[in-house]
Amino acid sequence: METTPLFAVRALSKSYGGRTVLASLDFDVRRGECFIIMGRSGSGKSVALRQLNVLERPDSGSVTFDGAVISHLTEKALKPIRKRVAMLFQGAALFDSMTVFDNVAFPLREHLDLSRADLEQRVKKHLALVGLVDIEEKMPAALSGGMKKRVALARSIALDPEAVLFDEPTTGLDPRTSATIARLIQATQEKLGVTSVVVTHDLVLARRVGDRVAFLHDGTFRFVGTWDEAGHSSDRELGKFLAGEEDIDDVE
Repeated sequence: METTPLFAVRALSKSYGGRTVLASLDFDVRRGECFIIMGRSGSGKSVALRQLNVLERPDSGSVTFDGAVISHLTEKALKPIRKRVAMLFQGAALFDSMTVFDNVAFPLREHLDLSRADLEQRVKKHLALVGLVDIEEKMPAALSGGMKKRVALARSIALDPEAVLFDEPTTGLDPRTSATIARLIQATQEKLGVTSVVVTHDLVLARRVGDRVAFLHDGTFRFVGTWDEAGHSSDRELGKFLAGEEDIDDVE
């Protein structure tokens, strides 16, 4: 695994309505690794993730991708970056009015000029990569939650991106389906060589797929390191989180 960063975030801050969510955040994501962002509900994990493909822009600070600062690019200038950085949204975000085929084909039609035969080949190939065959004509309403996530992953990797951002990929899924999603994240990384960034509060998933983990608390990363280093950390908040202890603010 290369140690040079694919993403470099420096002094990044973000606030909403006077509330600071991210406070001068600094971190790198190395090429080829699976980087986990963990934290309690409302800690800003998804906000941090969306900075990496500039779905949200920082109030200050910068995001660098493959050596180029992207955080203040125009939408037009971001278009080639979006081909290289894919995202799997928490709710799968499939187009309900489109078939599975058209959902997966959507980014291919948006960015590439393919013949019908090449389009069909690419869609079937990426559905097969996530373990789905012969479902191209189904509508999203006919799919289980796990199948929707897999179709969304196929759509995310359709353009063969260099990085995939996963926002709570196992939310609402049963343990067996969650394990399937974990295997797919690992397979995507191994077969396609992508860099993965996974936002999750699912410790089982995080431990299974993550090379390094970052713990977000009060707008900053209190810890960034390997699982072994996390287990030996003296940080009290990280220890409570890893032990599954509730924070008083999380209890209604």
